[in-house]
Amino acid sequence: MNAAARRTRRTPGKTGFPAEHYLNRELGLLSFNRRVLAQAENPEHPLLERLRFLCIVSSNLDEFFEVRVAGLQAEIEAGSAPVNPDQMRAEQVYRQVAREAHEIVARQYQLLNSEILPSLEQEGIRFLRRSQFTPQQAEWIRGHFMREVMPLLTPIGLDPAHPFPRVLNKSLNFAVELEGKDAFGRNSGIAIVQAPRVLPRVIRLPQSVAGAEYDFVFLSSVLHGHVGELFSGMKVLGCYQFRLTRNSDLFVDEEEVKDLRAALRGELPQRHFGDEVRLEVADSCSPQITAFLLKQFMLDEEDLYRVDGPVNLARVISVPDWVDRPDLKFPQFRPGLPQRLADGRDLFQAIREGDLLLHHPFQSFQPVIGFLQQAARDPAVAAIKMTVYRTGSESALMEELISAARSGKEVTVVLELMARFDEEANINWAQRLEEVGAHVVYGVVGHKTHAKMMMVVRREGEGLRRYVHLSTGNYHPRTARIYTDFGLFTAHEEIGNDVAQVFMQLTGLGRATKLTHLLQSPFTLHKEMLRAIEAETAVATSGREARIIAKMNALLEPEVIGALYRASQAGVQIDLIVRGVCALRPGVPGLSDNIRVRSVVGRFLEHTRIFHFHNDGDPRVYLSSADWMGRNFFGRVEVCFPVLDPLLRQRVIDEGLQPYLGDNSCAWTMDGDGVYTAQQPGRAALASAQGWLLENLAHKPGV
Repeated sequence: MNAAARRTRRTPGKTGFPAEHYLNRELGLLSFNRRVLAQAENPEHPLLERLRFLCIVSSNLDEFFEVRVAGLQAEIEAGSAPVNPDQMRAEQVYRQVAREAHEIVARQYQLLNSEILPSLEQEGIRFLRRSQFTPQQAEWIRGHFMREVMPLLTPIGLDPAHPFPRVLNKSLNFAVELEGKDAFGRNSGIAIVQAPRVLPRVIRLPQSVAGAEYDFVFLSSVLHGHVGELFSGMKVLGCYQFRLTRNSDLFVDEEEVKDLRAALRGELPQRHFGDEVRLEVADSCSPQITAFLLKQFMLDEEDLYRVDGPVNLARVISVPDWVDRPDLKFPQFRPGLPQRLADGRDLFQAIREGDLLLHHPFQSFQPVIGFLQQAARDPAVAAIKMTVYRTGSESALMEELISAARSGKEVTVVLELMARFDEEANINWAQRLEEVGAHVVYGVVGHKTHAKMMMVVRREGEGLRRYVHLSTGNYHPRTARIYTDFGLFTAHEEIGNDVAQVFMQLTGLGRATKLTHLLQSPFTLHKEMLRAIEAETAVATSGREARIIAKMNALLEPEVIGALYRASQAGVQIDLIVRGVCALRPGVPGLSDNIRVRSVVGRFLEHTRIFHFHNDGDPRVYLSSADWMGRNFFGRVEVCFPVLDPLLRQRVIDEGLQPYLGDNSCAWTMDGDGVYTAQQPGRAALASAQGWLLENLAHKPGV
């Protein structure tokens, strides 16, 4: 199935609303990146954090082009009919996307050169240009080039025997204009130099050479200054960095392959050589070289991005970590712990006493790791089952699973091999787990396993007891420090039975059974969300109070949007906290007067999914791994779980929803045209949801 065909898989059913009542997904994603860019523009943020936000925008845009723009191009090539509820043709979306993306990139580099780099230099953190090198620095850099860089380079002069080389996705390359003949009398005029990925894109100068603690130089500057060493006897007329972005969607027909892991391993190298999508060049690149590169990659002017600085800005994101300047970063904090865990109590005992809720990163992720560590070492534990979507190439959790399997415990891991951009890491973990005897299952053909579940089965006096952890976020210790998520520990018997049933579905071949508390995609989550919205609509129609508050990363599914429109028309008060893209138009008279949409973009990446329904005075609160998108409802295995404990349910409302509705520091409100306006405190006190959570949960025990 090609990219265009995959994008045509839509929600079943009719929404009852015309196309103009929906906003476009791709344009919404670019709008989100403008809000991230605003964090880099914010002079109130620490300087190194502003640089980090600038790099995050570049990383986000890379994925946007690799996936979304590549999909648009595939649709244009295939001549596909509009597939999104906004009914915009791919050509129309592509033109608007190109215009918006060019504006974002131009602002990025303007901000980098006019504000961030000069401000860093005032703080003694310099990115040196070749014109600034002292004789001593120039000598060291030349020596570094000759020792560490030149031996790894393979210049390719273009002639009939040396055609244009294959350019890897997002790699750093240089087009070199030459004059003269080489040792064999050849005179092509153009050569290509590819920078190996093992070379760091930013080089820190030794303090003895720099004369300062934090002097850096870009690899592109080093190579520009010494590229002549690669072409002995020839004159270098120009050297221009460029970077190509390719379609990174993998093609693996899951219904045809007999061994998904082997097929995926064979397909991964091709990701580096997908169809060309975007060309970035230095703004100094000559018109003839630019035209030459566009022709080689069969791209148009719209696909060309000229930049005043390094073309691979995303790789600069490591610099803030290299600089020991706490005054130029967000204040450090120590994540807190719930009161019951603050004294180092046995985790199984603590969970038996009642459900435990963790709110990351304000509260520590360590209890999740500790839960698995204790299970791996506890002789009473008979089995461990866990889903893995993203966990990173290094993971304490995965090491504990391996340790548990080695010790003879029954370990089952449902590992999603098709987690985009994490496929290679997951393949490697699968192999290591299988080597120690763990059962590794790759989920369900055609449905990514995105649910976040861990279950430990323990022998106790009264028999076997299940201990469960459910989460809105991945089992990824690094992202748990920068993503906001909720995790729930419970020994609730019925929830344990539900989780066991979901694992049976994933590993076996039986039919789906009715679950008591969990809602599950692709079976019940969509219809139960519609049912809950319709119940609020019925309550409002009868004249009683009706309320919905939902927090998620994205809202795109047209039937849910249609149900929210009808609820608003009935008088339901609806607040939607949507971090990224939202296809619903809020505040439209007669359609969505009672719907408000806001996005919070701050220090941490908002990742919690919370669905709160007033339910005629008997509130229901759900946490979920799923956004309200077609892929989450119909193309993935997801779980949505209720918070049954009244105190914890109120905690979710008090911590996960109310502070975000009152945020006037990092919040943006959206109008019916999809335009976002930053909230200002005015005469009110400054309110930051993330700041409040840090103050109230970090360093302190919570409920």
